[in-house]
Amino acid sequence: MKNRIIVGCAGLLLAASFMVVSCKNDEKILTSLADYNASMETTGYHFGDKLDIPKDVLETVESITISFGEKESTSLVVDPKYFMLGDNAVTFNIKTKGGETLYQDATINVYSKSPEQNLNYEVVAEYPHDPKNFTQGFQLDGNTVYESEGQYGSSRLITYKLGENTPIKETKQPDDVFSEGSTIAGDKVYQLTWENKKGFVYDKNTLSLVSEFAYPDMMVKGWGLTYDGKNLIASDGTKNLYFLDAKDPSKMVKYISVAGNTSVYDQLNELEYYKGFIYANVWHKPIILKINPANGEVVGKFDFTKVADPFTKADSENVLNGIAFKGDNMVITGKNWSKIYEVAIK
Repeated sequence: MKNRIIVGCAGLLLAASFMVVSCKNDEKILTSLADYNASMETTGYHFGDKLDIPKDVLETVESITISFGEKESTSLVVDPKYFMLGDNAVTFNIKTKGGETLYQDATINVYSKSPEQNLNYEVVAEYPHDPKNFTQGFQLDGNTVYESEGQYGSSRLITYKLGENTPIKETKQPDDVFSEGSTIAGDKVYQLTWENKKGFVYDKNTLSLVSEFAYPDMMVKGWGLTYDGKNLIASDGTKNLYFLDAKDPSKMVKYISVAGNTSVYDQLNELEYYKGFIYANVWHKPIILKINPANGEVVGKFDFTKVADPFTKADSENVLNGIAFKGDNMVITGKNWSKIYEVAIK
């Protein structure tokens, strides 16, 4: 019995020693992989790139797979089947040669391959804009402006003629509603709310309320809204754009994430769809992005610093936030701006 106890103890010591070595190896694998992932967060990847996992990791593991929620890939290539532009939250599943399974969460940033083009413009006309209007949604239908205005207690949807300030029609929101983006789709006007998790549908001609709709679960809040002729496209202040079924806006058709060559763009705000591209304001930045709706790639960028500066210097919340088109000219304004600008794109 004594000898057996000694042998047993020796076995336990050997097992403990093995466990210590094994744990140290596992820790080394995870540390090396974590250091690699951290080093690549700024640099990022492009579609088609292969993850260059450190050799000391590959030599000590049986296999590595990557999980994307419920999806899993055995390939270490940045495949658009699994990855999206922008930051991708993933989990590395590592099977060691000793039979252990290790897990490590990581963020993999994917950028577009081509740098976004700096787009030039020239201001060709100015129109008055009521400086009391806290512009959230902005569209042109012929010479008629449809504008959604925010702020609790003063939110409303109005129409007026471009070049004039007096509303032709107006529908006010309840005091607990902060109105956000809006868009025209056929004979209807759709309008988002910031925190109420619902949108409104109006008759375009009368601005009378027709119905309401709940947001898809994935949408955090309501920010910007536009229409591509088939789907509504909404932003919620993140990097995502959500394509909603115009017949049932509670149903999300798909979503895309927006990124450029070196940056992930979040806080996407007021939107406009024109000739196959989405144009987006970025909150608190004097820029408008031109986005490929197929994949979220930023293909171009307008810098409206000179136009926005007189307003944002007076109040940092008076940001650029209004995009429409008059023919091929872009028409822009902002929150509490006293002017609307028509610009020719060069």
